[in-house]
Amino acid sequence: MKRSTFDALLSFLGGVSWAFVIVGAWVTFQSFVFLGIVPALMFTFLFIFLAVFLLLVLETMSMARDRNDILAKQNELLEEIRDTVKATPTDA
Repeated sequence: MKRSTFDALLSFLGGVSWAFVIVGAWVTFQSFVFLGIVPALMFTFLFIFLAVFLLLVLETMSMARDRNDILAKQNELLEEIRDTVKATPTDA
């Protein structure tokens, strides 16, 4: 199956985003550990929550693109069927 540049870019950004979540969570925890374990964990969970939200935005973009491609294919098939029905003489 042929992949478009947009699909490849979304896949790449998805992978980079997961790496960003993992590394960012570690850096966030290490940055706030001087305040104590509980505040560091709270800031880390806040960071993870925001980062996963952005990941969901990327996935939503990918799903919208897939839905748009499927609708375009269905539209093309329906137009072919319509043209075939119009071209066929009716014997009624």
